[in-house]
Parts: sequence; structure tokens; C-alpha cells
Amino acid sequence: MPQAWYMDDSSENPRSEHHLNPPQFVQIEKLYDLSGVEYWHVDVDNIEKEEQFAELKKSRGYDYEDLCEVSREALPDYDEKIKAFSTEHLHTDEEIRLFLAGSGYFDIRDKYDKWIRIKVSKGDLLVLPAGIYHRFTLDMGVCIRSF
Repeated sequence: MPQAWYMDDSSENPRSEHHLNPPQFVQIEKLYDLSGVEYWHVDVDNIEKEEQFAELKKSRGYDYEDLCEVSREALPDYDEKIKAFSTEHLHTDEEIRLFLAGSGYFDIRDKYDKWIRIKVSKGDLLVLPAGIYHRFTLDMGVCIRSF
């Protein structure tokens, strides 16, 4: 299960944890109330047997998967893409991300306009509602893979 916390305002290395002092953790179960973000854990090593994931896709009408590997070796125009991912933005449709390997941070604005950082890794599935400001960056690792 991922950890989540309120972030400081530092503009230093975005790949650092950026905890407040003292840290203010957010229970994953509270993300929905604070932002509309939903979380599930999926056994990605046995995804073909994952009934909960199959049901989620069916109930929400997800019929498209885009495999995204964020690494220098796999992502054309890596520096530009990292800059775009880590710039605050929103989508008109909900965004679903299932993390297959690696780790990173999804930052979301809560309903009080404060940033929450969610550390995501293998097996974490996030659904961000349409219209929520968010951004993504790698942590100190070198790669993350999702669809």
C-alpha cells in the first residue's frame, strides 16, 4: 500500500520526498474524501487472474491500455516528457494508472488546494477524477512502468 503525505513548498529536487516538518501523512482511505482519488492494489504478476481489476475495467468501460515506460532508454524525448509530466495539469476525463514496475510520485491537489504526494510502486492502481490538478515524477529510481 502506498504512502501519502502533504508536501512542503520547496522547489528543490522534485524527486525528493518533500515532507512537511513535521510530516503530515494522509491515510490512503482518505484520498477519496480529500480529492476524489481512488486506490486499489492489483497483483500485476497474475493480472490475468485479477478479478477485481477485470471488474473495475468492465464497470468503468476501460477498453484501452497505453503502456508507458518512463526511463531514458524507453521514452523518446525523455527530458521534455519528464518536464510535461511534472508540470501541474488536468484532464477532462478521469485518468487511471496501474503501476507494473518501478516507483515514483503522483502529486494531487486536494479540495483545499494543498498538494498531497502519493508514492506509487508495483501493483498500485490510482484513478484520478476528471478535472483534478496533478503531476507525476520519478522518485530516486530510474524507471517506472504503467498502463
